[in-house]
Amino acid sequence: MKVKHITLFGLFAILLALVPFASVTAAELAAPQQAIAEASDQLQQKMQDKNFVKDFSQVTAFVNTAIYPHTDFDKISALVLGKLWKTATPEEQERFKHEFQILLIRTYSRAFVEFKEWSVHYLPLEMEAGATKVIVKTEVLQPGIHPIGVDYRMALSDGEWKAYDIMIEGVSLVTNYRSTFSNEVETKGSLSAVIDGLAKRNAEALTTAKNS
Repeated sequence: MKVKHITLFGLFAILLALVPFASVTAAELAAPQQAIAEASDQLQQKMQDKNFVKDFSQVTAFVNTAIYPHTDFDKISALVLGKLWKTATPEEQERFKHEFQILLIRTYSRAFVEFKEWSVHYLPLEMEAGATKVIVKTEVLQPGIHPIGVDYRMALSDGEWKAYDIMIEGVSLVTNYRSTFSNEVETKGSLSAVIDGLAKRNAEALTTAKNS
């Protein structure tokens, strides 16, 4: 249960700062921080539309549009599978990337609808000149709750800063998923079977959301 809670919150946190900390403007943020905060205005405006959040398929499409440019799904997929990625066929790699992205966007979208009172405080960025990787440190705030540390691992990809892992109170989201999928491969006997199961769960979840 603890891992599931961390994973859900982590996916929410990477929603690119739903409501930026009031004392920080985009101009005051460094490029990696701006990559996280860029979608915040769009998301904040959408959250005010009650009709919008009632349509889960619409929310999912919007979140995908907002999140995708700032997230390196190729890198995340490879890191999540770890050694399994190197032995997977090109077809299995593509299938996994596709289904894993759907899983993440589904979870982002659900969190986007359910969590509305969070704000994000950006901590000072420690980055050397010319760096191509950096950790963006933030605190997720909510009235009456102790701040939660959420750190984003980011790397330059084709000139754009993109997130490829997040850590919630020091716990890596990638590491959690890697353990989950590794265990599933051992149980089901093959990566292909795990991908089939993931595709089935994604399809069922999306069908349920459309009918709700």
